[in-house]
Amino acid sequence: MKELSAVLDLLTRSTSDTYRSLIAQTSARVADRFETTTQPFSGASRAELQRLVDGVHLDGDGVGSSQAVREMDEMFLEHAVWFHHPAYTAHLNCPVALPAVAAETVLAAVNTSVDTYDQSAIGTLIERRLIDWAASRVGFTRGSGVFTSGGTQSNLHALLLAREATLAATPLPRPRALSRLVVFATASSHFSVGKSALLLGLADDAVVEVADDGEGRMDAAALANAIREVAASGRLPMAVVATAGTTDRGVIDPVDAIADVCEEHGVWLHVDAAYGCGLLVSARRRHLLAGVERARSLTIDFHKSFFQPVSSSAILVREPHDLAAGAWHADYLNPLENDEPNQVDVSLQTTRRFDALKLWVTLRALGPDHIGAMFDTVIDLAETVGDEIRADPEFELVGRTQLSTVLFRVRPEGVDEASSDTLVAGVRRVLFESGRALVAKTVIDGRPCLKLTLLNPETTLDDIRRVLAMVKDAATTLAGIAPDLDQALAEASA
Repeated sequence: MKELSAVLDLLTRSTSDTYRSLIAQTSARVADRFETTTQPFSGASRAELQRLVDGVHLDGDGVGSSQAVREMDEMFLEHAVWFHHPAYTAHLNCPVALPAVAAETVLAAVNTSVDTYDQSAIGTLIERRLIDWAASRVGFTRGSGVFTSGGTQSNLHALLLAREATLAATPLPRPRALSRLVVFATASSHFSVGKSALLLGLADDAVVEVADDGEGRMDAAALANAIREVAASGRLPMAVVATAGTTDRGVIDPVDAIADVCEEHGVWLHVDAAYGCGLLVSARRRHLLAGVERARSLTIDFHKSFFQPVSSSAILVREPHDLAAGAWHADYLNPLENDEPNQVDVSLQTTRRFDALKLWVTLRALGPDHIGAMFDTVIDLAETVGDEIRADPEFELVGRTQLSTVLFRVRPEGVDEASSDTLVAGVRRVLFESGRALVAKTVIDGRPCLKLTLLNPETTLDDIRRVLAMVKDAATTLAGIAPDLDQALAEASA
């Protein structure tokens, strides 16, 4: 039988040289992929990828770290979706800041958990300092918060706190009050609002849809009417969710006007700024977030417009005492009598990665102004792309963004409106299956459309023109106007 020390391959003092070599091999392979990748996806079919995955034997003897890394390169990296490629324009995924990637390697190696102070020490203090920094950028002079796994968890956490605050303020018994709670949002709000209502045990009709201005922004007057109607019916207004950067349209609700309504009616205001949070460090567009300092809570996704690796998000609150509603104590972990700064007291998670380190290193390396300038760059590009699409007779621009999304439809000459709608799914599928470009599809006002989400500051207008040319070629082929799709796409991407 082998000695245990010879069998295990853990990162310890005795394996530091092995670690150094393995990380060097791995980073070299990743760097090679960045240098040689020519399109955002390989174009392999799902059946091909399934065969690759199913063909790996997971119950036999290990092949060794070097061989496993080689297999990872040949299987995963060969067929990964590359967000840094300029033809990747599908979703809210960004290329990541180099200093954050360096910090990520430290996180994996040290494996800190920031749930309790005795597991993280200075890590807890760094996270708390970053929360204070982010809160000050929002305008929360006494704010607090905690890092989360993403916007969905942050929104859930905020609505949990809103639920508890509302229940504490009503004389009704908890079960009776719970069934009467109402959340107000628009049709453009993130899907996690409805999902959170389900997880929090609210009624099936707890989320009331508020009318918008026709461009996806919440109408404050309609909100006031909706709150009055709900209160008159005997139900309990629990929270309003305003969105600072809707997923599809990239527009920002009028937070100041919404805050006026919330203050008048005593309703918790949560602002979902998962997408638009990069405006907090923008020198030119910070005014678009006017009023966020009046929110009771706020979601911020650093892994979107701060160019951080997933995951890096936070919930911020204006009043630190609000976080106490989610606290839970265990004698072995965070007993009540312990005065250490245990982050599990304010988090929905127990074991939790030290994701704050990535943002800390990025801010120190680049500075917030530089991050803001990168976000401004992609917004500028989206504005220019929107102008070009509006001027092209074969395209239809669907509204205007305040951030970096572009919604449009393609309509080749001779194709009617109904047929144009049917092209959307086909164009998206054809481009994805070719691997040459990735665009998204969605539905706006009952009609399908294509969506570009621009989050790469290195992407140029010419890059997007090539993507749009591929969209046109796919559409004309699907419409039966052009016969040779492969040749058309090859020419468009050249």
